[in-house]
Amino acid sequence: MTGAVIRNNYPVDNWVATGISFGSTMQPIRFLSVGEQTVEHLRKGIQEGRWSGRLPGVVLLAAQCDVSTGVVRAALRRLEDEGVVTAGGLGRCRRIVPPEQGGTPLRSLRVGILPHDSINDDHLLWEILRDLEAAGHLVTIAKKSQGQLNHSLPSVIRMSKEIEVDAWIVSAGSRELLEWFAGQNIPTMALYGRSGGLALARTGPDKVPASLDSIRQLIALGHRRIVMIALAGRRKPIPGNVERLVLEEMRRHGIETGPYNLPDWEETPEGFNSLLENLFRTTPPTALIISETPKFIAAMQFLARRHIDVPGQVSLISPDFDKELNWCYPSIARMEWNNAHIVRRVVRWVAAVKKGNPDRETINVPATFVPGGSIGPAPQIRR
Repeated sequence: MTGAVIRNNYPVDNWVATGISFGSTMQPIRFLSVGEQTVEHLRKGIQEGRWSGRLPGVVLLAAQCDVSTGVVRAALRRLEDEGVVTAGGLGRCRRIVPPEQGGTPLRSLRVGILPHDSINDDHLLWEILRDLEAAGHLVTIAKKSQGQLNHSLPSVIRMSKEIEVDAWIVSAGSRELLEWFAGQNIPTMALYGRSGGLALARTGPDKVPASLDSIRQLIALGHRRIVMIALAGRRKPIPGNVERLVLEEMRRHGIETGPYNLPDWEETPEGFNSLLENLFRTTPPTALIISETPKFIAAMQFLARRHIDVPGQVSLISPDFDKELNWCYPSIARMEWNNAHIVRRVVRWVAAVKKGNPDRETINVPATFVPGGSIGPAPQIRR
C-alpha cells in the first residue's frame, strides 16, 4: 500500500504533513480487551439512545454484556473520566450526561505524542496510543523524535509548532524542552522527564527507592567502581534526582564520586563505544548501570567481543523496564513497575483536558529493583 505505515503488522492510512495520524479515514484492525469492548459497547449504547436518564445497575449491565461486575465497574469509571456519565451516589445508578452538558463527546481531542526515540521500540507509548484511540481521541505522533532531531531544542520546538493538537504528551523530555512546553498554552503531560517545579502534569516510575536498593546491593557485593551511563537530560545541567541520590548513597558508603561514576559522552553509537573503550582501558568498572535497552544490548555486545564475563568481571543493571530483556538467560538485574497505572493516568489526564480541567499533578508509579543473574560479587582488583 503506497503511502501507508505499518503498525502491529496492519497498514495505517492518513499521513499528515506534520506527523503520523491514527484514527481517521481508515482504521487499523484493533484487538480490544474485554474491558475495552465493554467501554465501547456502553458508549455506543448511550450515543444511540439505548438508555436514557440513568444506566441500569452494575449487575444488570454485567449480565447484558456477559462480563464480570468488576469489568463493568472499570468501564463505568472510564466513562466517568470522559464525562459521559456521573456517579449517582451510594446505591444509585450512574446518570447519563446530556450532550449539551458535555456528556457525549462532540469531537475527538487531538493529542500529540513527542517520543524521545523511535516509537517503534517504545511499548509504553503504543499502549498509551491504543487506549487513547479506544477512548475516541485522535492521536498524532510527531514525524521525528527528539533523538532524530539530535535533541536540538530549536528544531524540536519548530516541529512542535507545526502540529495542531489540543494536548501534548512529551516522553523523556529534557529540562529545557519541558520548560518551553510549560510556557505554552497547550496542556502538556511529561512522561518521565525532569519536570520538577514546572506547571506540567507528570507521570512515570518513581525509581529512587529501587535505585538506592540496587546500589546498596552492589556495595554489599563488594563493588566500588560503579558507573551510571545516563542520557544527557539526566546529567545536564546538573544530575537528575535519581542520579544525585545514587551518588550521595555511594559517598555515604565511603566511595569517592566524580565524572567517572556519571561520565559525559556523545550520544551516538560511536560515542557510546568510545565511552566504553575509555572506561575499560585503565580503570575498568566492576558494575555498570545502563539506561535504555538499546544501549544496554550494545554494552553486552561490547563486553562479549572483549571476552569480559558477566557477572564474573562486571555486573550489569538495567534501570528500565523492558519485557524484551525477559528473553535473556541468566536474567538481567533491572527495575520493574506497572505500566498499566501509567497508561491509566495518561488517559484520565486527557479526559480531564477534554472537560477543560487539566491537572498539573505529579503522580508516579513505584518501581522495585529485581536482582538477576547479571550481578554478582565484585572481582578482585589487582593493585
